[in-house]
Amino acid sequence: MTWTCGGPTRFLRGNELNRFLEALEAERPLQIVGTINAYTALQARDVGFRCLYVSGAGVANAAFGLPDLAMTSLTEVATEVRRIVAVSDLPVLVDVDTGFGDGLGIGRTVDEMIHAGAAAIHIEDQVAEKRCGHRLGKALVDTAEMVDRLRSATTAVEAARQHTGRELLIIARTDALADEGLDAAVARSQAYEAAGADAIFFEAATSLDDYAAAVTSLGVPVLANMTEFGVSPLLSRDQLAEAGVAMVLYPLTAFRAMSAAATSTYATIRAEGTQASIVGRLQTRADLYRLLGYEEYERRMDQIIARDEAREADE
Repeated sequence: MTWTCGGPTRFLRGNELNRFLEALEAERPLQIVGTINAYTALQARDVGFRCLYVSGAGVANAAFGLPDLAMTSLTEVATEVRRIVAVSDLPVLVDVDTGFGDGLGIGRTVDEMIHAGAAAIHIEDQVAEKRCGHRLGKALVDTAEMVDRLRSATTAVEAARQHTGRELLIIARTDALADEGLDAAVARSQAYEAAGADAIFFEAATSLDDYAAAVTSLGVPVLANMTEFGVSPLLSRDQLAEAGVAMVLYPLTAFRAMSAAATSTYATIRAEGTQASIVGRLQTRADLYRLLGYEEYERRMDQIIARDEAREADE
């Protein structure tokens, strides 16, 4: 696929995809921030992010209290995407793990993500019983099997485009760097590009040189994952820009901050019997209402009540 400064030339651009491509054009690298629910999507938009992320780990951890070990379903992930898309017009990248099946199953995943309102998805080359990309013990399928996954995905995208005019970006994630080395990871990425991947998610890189090697070897954009407490150094946006990285992901940063704050809050209330000592650290009611547009909802509710009362008076 040919990329221009404005995105891939082959797309009939639907609204979701168009917003993603516009964001990619406006910001290099494009900062994509993880949101675990609809409210955090509003928060991310409020501070100026242009693109959101639904992490498989985020869904498993936050919505179900489960580890990121392929224990959630396509339907459960799609539900979270729909909730986020319902309150935000920002494009959403979605983690679909290994595709939730093979062949027709991956085709259904593409359809569900399009209908849920996703702008892009990423599919990885681990076996179905996948692990976090920054854990030991990962096992990968061979290149040919991952190519089959991508062909199933791109075929489904093309079918959706023909029937509905809607489509989404397919990003191929490779976890090969950790066990197979840089040359093998680059070779896999090149094969995935040839199979139709629109971008490459180069997971678990340990240096800026790793990203630069991927960028110079590929003709599609490269995504860097800046997750905390993993094997990748926390490189700055400017450093990644110098290496030619097109997208940078912060999948669970806000969730980790929220979780630490919640634990501290619960401990304080339990120990002190009151929240009085930490009120200054809490979001105010006014800030919550502003973000939700509470007063506008209240105004509309009052109009409905007044209309109903007027109708009853006329009867």
